[in-house]
Amino acid sequence: MIKQHAKVTALFAALALAACGGGEIADAPETEAQLVERARGIHERVITLDTHNDINPSNFTAERNYTTDLGNQVNLPKMEAGGLDVSWMIVYTGQPRQADDFTSARYAAAHQSAMNHFEAIHRLVAEIAPDRIELALTSDDVRRISAAGKKVVMIGVENAYPVGTDLSNIERFYEMGARYMSLAHNGHSQFSDSNTGEGDDVWLHNGLSDLGREAIAEMNRLGIMVDLSHPSKEANLQTIALSRAPVIGSHSAARAVGDVSRNMDDELLMALKENGGVIQTVAFSSYVNPVKNTAHNEAVTAITNEVAAEMGIEMGGRGGRGSGRGGAPMTPEQREEFMANRARVMEAAAPRIAAEVDPVAPAVNVSDVADHIDYLVNLIGLEHVGISSDFDGGGGVEGWSDASETFNVTLELARRGYTEEQIGMMWSGNLLRVLDEVQAVAAEIQAGG
Repeated sequence: MIKQHAKVTALFAALALAACGGGEIADAPETEAQLVERARGIHERVITLDTHNDINPSNFTAERNYTTDLGNQVNLPKMEAGGLDVSWMIVYTGQPRQADDFTSARYAAAHQSAMNHFEAIHRLVAEIAPDRIELALTSDDVRRISAAGKKVVMIGVENAYPVGTDLSNIERFYEMGARYMSLAHNGHSQFSDSNTGEGDDVWLHNGLSDLGREAIAEMNRLGIMVDLSHPSKEANLQTIALSRAPVIGSHSAARAVGDVSRNMDDELLMALKENGGVIQTVAFSSYVNPVKNTAHNEAVTAITNEVAAEMGIEMGGRGGRGSGRGGAPMTPEQREEFMANRARVMEAAAPRIAAEVDPVAPAVNVSDVADHIDYLVNLIGLEHVGISSDFDGGGGVEGWSDASETFNVTLELARRGYTEEQIGMMWSGNLLRVLDEVQAVAAEIQAGG
């Protein structure tokens, strides 16, 4: 019976070959439905890891927390809906902009703010939702937790300012779960110049300070990845030269594609490649395509201002880390009112935006992010490229506006011909490889190597 079946199969094959004129049978083009189905399979099998999600400690209380959709960009319902497996939650602290503002009192206040962030994350995994999400400290932890069906939290520190001048605080942050840290944010710190120096050509250290060099050595000793996002190019080149371990850019993109100081130019990218590090391509619209983003925002703003005026709503200030009237920081109540009003205006303006703006000034989208990924892969190699969003810190593009839309990134990469193995490397494999190497260097240093 098996032999007879084989003969029938051979006959049909011969007939098909004859019908094609004796040539090889061409595979039918993949339909959109087949592409989506294939991409969904990839998305379910790989570990998706986003290296930069800002948090607000007020969202980690018994009454208000990530077990419900708070309207922010990353929370458990949105991670589950979008298939985002790993969220690096960020301990962010602002800082003074002037050198004479670096005082022990300011350092103490910043340190307390950082600890509040750490403690909020620990409440989430230990008290609020231990059955749904767990803290990972190693790549093995990530795989174990993900295999168990839980979401994963990892912790990054954006800005080393709260370390103060006491480098023992770096070890304290490590013990609290920090596995990467940047030496500066938008403003020069006691450790490093910031990319913002490009705006006024004023620099504090011409790269790294002596304390910054000591901090890099301490991070290497402990097993904390050094993050190049936000420090200046010169500081980053010095960091790469000093670090015994690979480094990361936790949320940056290619400057050749998006010409802003937060992105990395080719020289810096090639240095990162030689170091063995990884750049986590960021989906922050003004970094991805600043020209396109500006045109879209100006057109949208004109319409939303008209709609807001018709509704009698004042749209002053900005959300997130924004400010209220007169530049003063928004109170929680002001921010809540602002966001509610903004949502009402945007809902009312949506039909006009779709009809009048999108056809002529479209928003920055997932395809634009993939353009950066393509550029980076071609320049430095796929093994040095990852993915991040900067959600709840200003990030987001059309198609990946929050964690619930994470699948769209995988879909776009599959559409461009990346294989499942390659997509898995970019989503998590490359970053976890760097973490492993950083921790191996730390073990060597601690053993006296």
